[in-house]
Amino acid sequence: MVAQGRALAAAPTDASPGRRLNPMPYVITEPCIDVKDGSCVDACPVDCIKTTPDHRMYYIDPDRCIDCNACRHVCPVDAIYSSWELPEGQEEYEQINADFFKTVPAAAQR
Repeated sequence: MVAQGRALAAAPTDASPGRRLNPMPYVITEPCIDVKDGSCVDACPVDCIKTTPDHRMYYIDPDRCIDCNACRHVCPVDAIYSSWELPEGQEEYEQINADFFKTVPAAAQR
């Protein structure tokens, strides 16, 4: 599948019990690195976008994101994608975002 010159991953189709069809509604990708504009944080109605002073980008919490799309439209570097629309070469950021929330203590997240 190709959109706007980018290859896209196919949308997940496995609807087995306990598995989300779209395991991570939105993913912040490489263009955010060293930008950390914060517009996405301000736009998020559920406060699911976090970082720390030591991290170089923002991350979306897959368990808190409500799939509202608000963050995507305000990102100045076009770094936010639906997990099934990730541009080729950016697929690893789905795991990178999820791992941030598994490894960084909540008290350290901002």
